[in-house]
This record gives sequence, C-alpha cells and structure tokens, in this order.
Amino acid sequence: GVRGHGRGRMIGTDGANGIKVGSAAGEKTHGAPATTADGAAYIRLEEVDSTNVYIRSLPGRNAVVTARRQTGGKGTKGRSFVSDEGGVYLTRRTFPENFPAEDAFLVMANASVAVCRTLERSGLAPGIKWPNDIYVSGRKICGILIENTFSGRFLSRSIVGIGLNVNNDLPFELRDIAISMKEAAGHPFCREEVEETLAEETGKRFPMEEYLSRLIGMGEEAVVVCGDERIPVRLLSVDERGGLLAKTPSGERRFSAAEVSLRPAAKGNFAVDKGKNG
Repeated sequence: GVRGHGRGRMIGTDGANGIKVGSAAGEKTHGAPATTADGAAYIRLEEVDSTNVYIRSLPGRNAVVTARRQTGGKGTKGRSFVSDEGGVYLTRRTFPENFPAEDAFLVMANASVAVCRTLERSGLAPGIKWPNDIYVSGRKICGILIENTFSGRFLSRSIVGIGLNVNNDLPFELRDIAISMKEAAGHPFCREEVEETLAEETGKRFPMEEYLSRLIGMGEEAVVVCGDERIPVRLLSVDERGGLLAKTPSGERRFSAAEVSLRPAAKGNFAVDKGKNG
C-alpha cells in the first residue's frame, strides 16, 4: 500500500479501491465524497501510518478518517498501538466554538461514552475505568488518544483517535489484559457496521451523566501512581472537570488524569479506612 506521512490507500464509496498519493491537501479521490450524520467529511482508508497524523493535514473543517490497518498507530504517552486488520481505527477532528479550555475533559468523556454506546448497540456491556479506558468482561477493548489545541481560554481544535478491537486477533502477550468484540460475544461482527456506528456516535454530544453512569470501580480500593509515589485510595467519584475524587490515608483528595495513573489495589494493602497508621 501507499505509506508515509499523511498518505493512505483509499476505499472508494463505490466499492472500488483507488490510490491516494501525495499530501492530503487537494487530493483527488475515487468515489463520491462521504459525510457522517453530523456533516463531517468521512474518509475511509485501507492503510495509513496513523489516522491521527493523517487527519492533521486535511484541509477544511470537521472530518472523520478511518483505516483498516495502521502501520504507526500511537497510544497514550507515545506508546505504539497494535493496529491489525479486523479492528476499527477512527479519528475525528472538530473545531469547537466557544468551548472553554477548563471543560476539555468533556472531550474525553464524550469519546468514552461514544465507544460504550457503540458496544452497547452491538449487545455488549462495557464500563469506563477512569479516565478513558473501556473495559468489557474485565479486559480493555479500546484505546483512546486525544490531542487538544487551545487558543487562549478556549479549545480551538480537538483530534480524537480511537482504536477498537472488533474481529482482530490480539497478540499473545495482551490476551490477559485485552479483549475483542468477537471474543467477548463469541461471534464475529461486521467491521464496517461497527465503524459506521462509531462514526455516528462520536458526532453526538452527551451529558456528563452518561459518562458517570458507566464508571466502574467507584467505591473500590486502588492505587494512584503519581511519579514515584504510590498512594492507596478508595475511589469515590469523578467531578465535572474530570478530576478523580478519592479517600486516601490522609483524607479526601482530587487527582488529575494528566498527573496520575490508576492501578489495581495490591493484595494486602492497608485499608484506607484505618487511617495513617493502618
């Protein structure tokens, strides 16, 4: 296939495969231009290095780019993201208007709910582990990478990348911690239908209650990792700005997703309720 920065092989809307060559700007593509339900340009590629990288170079406004395979998919903190055929790899770019920077967590919450609703429409029962890990049957089914651009006190551009395990076989080393829709349901799915549902759901706006109602682990013990520090906590809730509220040995605290990560409670951890000397 055609590979490289901002390049990809196009799936024509007429079912024919055409080749996109060169930079994304001003390219001619085969088939009529497609749009999503909310009016965003909808570009479907066979293969690309990264849908997040590709979409940055597209002209115009709101857009959705999907690919059957990514050769350079990225996860959070620069990790590589396995993107084999059979999964759905989708990136949506939006240019919000008058969106306060302090509400940026709503972008992450919205993406998490969109993935959950896509899975629910397929008959699965997902939950959200703060801040944006989507779990089915105790294993992670999806990766979400968000790149926000700010202008003063406002969010000016948002790029939401989603990699959803549908029919793809997972690497052996991930099988204990990751799952696909096919494995969870016991049968394969129509990948194109899942992709189109996700494209539709990511174009919607959901209230924070939709996110909060799908959170898993609240009320349970966990460990917050903050740099070299490991803090045993009992998870309480998540506030409107996306901060994790938790009970620690020294009292209730708020944690930011940008500064900490969450780990399962180790066996034999002292109980949070026992206080500092437990």
